Amino acid sequence: MRTTTEFYFISTAARLLGMHPQTLRKYERLGFVRPTRTVGSMRVYSGDELERLRLIKHLVDELGVNLAGVERLLSVADSVERMRKLGAAAQARADSRRRLEREIDRLCEIVGLARGGEKG
Repeated sequence: MRTTTEFYFISTAARLLGMHPQTLRKYERLGFVRPTRTVGSMRVYSGDELERLRLIKHLVDELGVNLAGVERLLSVADSVERMRKLGAAAQARADSRRRLEREIDRLCEIVGLARGGEKG
């Protein structure tokens, strides 16, 4: 079975997303996405990055979240993804539990929650 990873230049990505290329550049400057670069320094977006950009567009356009809120929510989403990976490995390794606890603490810190009912 052959798998194909698709990549898109900024103009194509912008058209597929219904966004202006300058918006994609802005999101890159803010650290929301990290497109790879060709030898000629052209931005190339993966399918995963397009999905992340669709999420950002949804948050901004449909839910009215400002860019600071988008940054916070993306941090939460990234922490959740790391926690999922650590959770799967936690059954096999004891140190994964400690890393999972650190990620939970980090997530709580990001969203301003105290762990276990503690006041922060």
